[in-house]
Amino acid sequence: MAMLANLPRNEDGIATALGILGQRFGPRFETGQALREQHGHTTTWLRNQPPDAVIFAETTEEVQEIVRICATHHVPIIPFGTGTSLEGHVNAPAGGISVDFSRMDKVLAVHQEDMDVVIEPGVTRKALNTHLRDTGLFFPIDPGADASLGGMAATNASGTNAVRYGTMKDNVLALKAVLPSGEVLKTAARARKTSAGYDLTRLVVGSEGTLGLITEMTLRLQGIPEAVSAATCSFPSVEAACNTVIATIQYGLPIARIELLDALTVKAVNAYSKLSLPETPLLLVEFHGSESGVAEQAESFGEIAGEFEGSGFTFTTREEDRNRLWQARHDAYWASLGLRPGAKGISTDVCVPVSRLADCVTAAQEKTQEMGFIAPVVGHVGDGNFHVLLLIDMDDAGEIARAEGFVGWLNDLAISMDGTCTGEHGIGQGKAPYLVRELGEPATGAMAAIKAALDPLNIFNPGKIGLPPP
Repeated sequence: MAMLANLPRNEDGIATALGILGQRFGPRFETGQALREQHGHTTTWLRNQPPDAVIFAETTEEVQEIVRICATHHVPIIPFGTGTSLEGHVNAPAGGISVDFSRMDKVLAVHQEDMDVVIEPGVTRKALNTHLRDTGLFFPIDPGADASLGGMAATNASGTNAVRYGTMKDNVLALKAVLPSGEVLKTAARARKTSAGYDLTRLVVGSEGTLGLITEMTLRLQGIPEAVSAATCSFPSVEAACNTVIATIQYGLPIARIELLDALTVKAVNAYSKLSLPETPLLLVEFHGSESGVAEQAESFGEIAGEFEGSGFTFTTREEDRNRLWQARHDAYWASLGLRPGAKGISTDVCVPVSRLADCVTAAQEKTQEMGFIAPVVGHVGDGNFHVLLLIDMDDAGEIARAEGFVGWLNDLAISMDGTCTGEHGIGQGKAPYLVRELGEPATGAMAAIKAALDPLNIFNPGKIGLPPP
C-alpha cells in the first residue's frame, strides 16, 4: 500500500469544531465510521484516511459558516461530490470535516439563447442532461462515471468527448467559490469571453478543493447534434490502432469520440456486457453532425483504418446500438475486474502528444507483460490520453510494490515524451511525487505561493497539490 502522509492533527481544534458544528447542523452532521470511510474514498486503491465528520451542506451561506468555524479552530475541510476520483483527492490525512455537496443539486437557470446553464455543484452529469433534454441542448463532458459537476470542475475532468468538446476548463464559463476566509469569490460573468484581469475561473478549476469550495457554476452547453454515428474497427495490434488515431487527427476528421480498447479489455467487456466483438485491439468512434455528414465521416474513417490493417469496420446511427456500445465502454473498469476475480484495480492515466501515443502505449503494454501483470488498457486516444488498469492482489505486499513501481515508470515515461503524469485523474495524493518532475520547482513553487496566499492556515484539502516543492 502506498505510504501516505499523516499530517499533524489539531486534536483540540477538531474536538471544539465538531461540538459547534454538530449542534448547528444536527441530523446533517454525521460521525458514523462507515460514512466517514466512504467519504475518505470509494474507488481509489490508496489507503483510506477518513475525516472526523461529514456535513451535508445545502446553501452557500452554510458553506461559509462551516468554513469560518473551521478556520477559527484551524480544522481541515475536504469537499466531497460523489467520490468517483481515483487519486485520493478526498482523503483526510490531517482529519477534519468532509463537506458533502450532494444536496446542493439545483439547476438554477437555463439560458437557451446563450447556450449556458447555472447550477449548484452537486448536480450530476446525467441529471443535468436529463433536465436539458427538451431544450435541444446538452453538456458534453463525459468522464464515464455519473460524477458531480462540482467535483468534475475541481479535478478538471474530461473523458470520452474531450477530443471534440474539450475538458472542464474549456466549459466552465464562471463560478462562485467560498474562500478559506469565508468570503465568496466570483470569478467571471456569463459572457463567453473576457479580458478582465486574471483567469480566476481556470485557477479554481483543477485546484482539487485546495483554493476554494465551489458552490455555483455557469457551464457552456452544446446543441444536440442532428445525427450521431458510432463506428467500430478491429486491429492486429495496439500500435496499428494508435497509428490510425494519429492519421485520423492529422487528416482533420471531426471526430467527437475515439476510444481504444486493447484485446484484454474487449475480452472483458464481451463477457460483462454480453457482446461479441473480435477480441483484438478495437477503436470505438463517434461522429456528430448532419445525417449525410456523419455517414461521410464514418466512411472516411473506415478508409483510414483500412490503411493500417483495420478490419470488421461497421457503423450505426441506431441510438440503441450506440448506447449499448458506449455503456459497455463505460463499464470497462468493472468488466476488467472479472479478468482476475478478487483482485483490486489500480487505475492510472497519462497523456502524451498524439504523435507519441503508439510508442507510449506499446511500451506500457510490453512493460506490464515483462512484469507479469494482467493490465487492460483503454484510452481517450484522440487527445493522447490512456489508462492502464493493474489487477492486483491487495494482500500481496510485493505485488503492490511492483505495481507502484510500474505506475512511477509510466509517469516518468510520459513526462520524458513531453507528456503529463495525469491527463484527467488529477494529482491528489497518488500523483503528487511526479508534479515537480513534470513542471519543475518554479512552477510548483508558484502553486505553493498561491496556496499560501489564499489559504495561509492550510485548511482546504491539505496534503494535496499546492505544497512547497520537496
